[in-house]
Amino acid sequence: MPFKHNAARRHRIGRMKFKVTNWPEYEAGLRRRGSLTLWLTPEALAMWLAPRRTTRGGQPRYSDLAIETALTLGLVFGLRLRQVEGLLGSVLPLMGLALAVPDHTTLSRRARTWQSPNKAHGRCHVV
Repeated sequence: MPFKHNAARRHRIGRMKFKVTNWPEYEAGLRRRGSLTLWLTPEALAMWLAPRRTTRGGQPRYSDLAIETALTLGLVFGLRLRQVEGLLGSVLPLMGLALAVPDHTTLSRRARTWQSPNKAHGRCHVV
């Protein structure tokens, strides 16, 4: 038999603290919460691919800026690396950009040396 001492105060749905009187604006605000705006400057687009290096070894394909952009998107939206790859793979063509997207293994390898602004450092504003 359940304990019913506090049954009168439990499992209640609280009342609305305000009454919505401007439904069109309220609905538009709810729709704007789900919108995604991604701006890439022309300088960032020009620096997407890594410059060729003159030393021995393999050539990097993506610049640090491209990797940082992908990892920051993953951090902001709480995505795994494969999901970040899918997000960039769908957003960049929608923007009309023919840029190669870093795969999850490249992101994983290059993320080891990236200093991420995570929760341990406090709040983070991405501009």
